[in-house]
Amino acid sequence: MDRVVIVGAGQAGLSVAASLRADGFAGAITLIGDEPGLPYQRPPLSKAFMKDGDATRLALKPESFFALADVAYRPDAIVAAIDPAAAVAVLASGERVGFDHLVLATGARNQRPPVPGLDLAGVHELRGLADATRLRAAMADARRAVVIGGGFIGLEFAAVAAEAGLAVTVVEAADRLMARAVTPALSARFLDFHRASGVDVRLSALGRGITGGGRAQGVELADGTTLPADLVLVATGVRPNTELAEAAGLAVANGIVVDEHLRTADPRIFAIGDCANFPLGGIATRLESVQAATDHARHVARAIMGADQPPYGALPWFWSDQGPLKLQIAGLSAGFDDTAALTDATGAVDTVLAYRGDRLIAVETVNQPGRHMAARKLLSRPEPVSRAAVEAAGHDLRTLLAG
Repeated sequence: MDRVVIVGAGQAGLSVAASLRADGFAGAITLIGDEPGLPYQRPPLSKAFMKDGDATRLALKPESFFALADVAYRPDAIVAAIDPAAAVAVLASGERVGFDHLVLATGARNQRPPVPGLDLAGVHELRGLADATRLRAAMADARRAVVIGGGFIGLEFAAVAAEAGLAVTVVEAADRLMARAVTPALSARFLDFHRASGVDVRLSALGRGITGGGRAQGVELADGTTLPADLVLVATGVRPNTELAEAAGLAVANGIVVDEHLRTADPRIFAIGDCANFPLGGIATRLESVQAATDHARHVARAIMGADQPPYGALPWFWSDQGPLKLQIAGLSAGFDDTAALTDATGAVDTVLAYRGDRLIAVETVNQPGRHMAARKLLSRPEPVSRAAVEAAGHDLRTLLAG
């Protein structure tokens, strides 16, 4: 009987287990997670959970799922090593768990900037439920918050904190917000929103250190300015957890290197989700998204079952909720050379079409779910979507889709 061991019990890892059973896999499945409790959703931690603190709403599956699906779930367990030659995962306890197929869904961890003061009381990171619980409790007693990092997590928290009445400053090293993820027009839209909400956004600003005698009292910038703070959130990106794979002799380069079917050089071992570096359209890609986690999981489940399937090529899509604004992105805008922006009745940009050459490669929308869904369907088609076709449809993606 085939034995599948999954290392990592987040969205990606749990989805592999669920997909295998849904596809009729009859072998043994062991799911090993390094956190206590049930596997849970991470995206709400910086948004809804900050407001209501209800962890019960985060569970990806009820406890009954594991018994009904016959999945051996091992929470609060650390995989210390992988021995490919012996086909075993070695736990920190010394227990050895044998496998015929191994799925590495080890995720990513926060990247900490090289500045002093990160270990002071009042300085927080946000990756897991324990982090979010501490941060939410600290927010209740705080008056001034400084967020280091103007990406999705930092801005989502900034919006919640400002709504809760805190004085919030966002410090971003780049010259625009969410620079890795969105086009300049959307960066500007969200900059306007946060500043109008009372958030002090400092662009092209570098943090020199966090000051305070035992507890954070401020953030010193490279220009000598000190921003007062009794709560500091460091949200400067993540790095993939690749140490297990590297120690096992697997290739690592900005993630665990896998082929077009998400296999490592060892055909028994797969890597998925935030930790995987996979080819997408011929480009080495690593994505941090629920979509990638679940689509990777379905592909790997079919591969384990021996299905004949085309190379992985699911369209990436993302979202971020910041106050009343819902940002949704279909496709990847990296490498765009031109854009077209559409505006709402107030003149605010609510859609950006990103092109590379004559080809539409990504669509960003704000509070436009219909356009987003149309974009996902269009960009998932095997044939490219041309600029001429979009313009001929009056930039109406739903009309183009229907045609």
